[in-house]
Amino acid sequence: MTKEWNTIINLAKIVYVSLGFLFMGLGIVGIVVPLLPTTPLLLLASFFFAKGSKRFEIWFKGTGVYKKYLESFVRDRAMTRRQKITISLISDTMMAIPFIMNDNLMLRLTLLLIVAYKYYYFITKIRTITPNLKPQP
Repeated sequence: MTKEWNTIINLAKIVYVSLGFLFMGLGIVGIVVPLLPTTPLLLLASFFFAKGSKRFEIWFKGTGVYKKYLESFVRDRAMTRRQKITISLISDTMMAIPFIMNDNLMLRLTLLLIVAYKYYYFITKIRTITPNLKPQP
């Protein structure tokens, strides 16, 4: 590889790790602020740390925040009922904004299909667990 490509790759890794810290911070704030969805933000943080640096990925997976809020989802594809409801309410609110502000029928139908698929996925593909208990098959 040329020196330019190494510079670009290193810059991309810095951006990924920075985004990882940004979403981790937002996810931690989401623990105490009910309107911020903790789990999706921490999933984004995990994704960006994995893209940016193996060292930061390992570090993040060793944190208490990861273990408490993501480990069961990543390992078992399971979430608590509260996590599912919080994510659903926030995403539904975000989808409602363009739905209400736009008169385009195709856009509205597309948004409705996305919401319907989200509920299908949450109900059928992600198991619901009781906090601090193992998921049930």
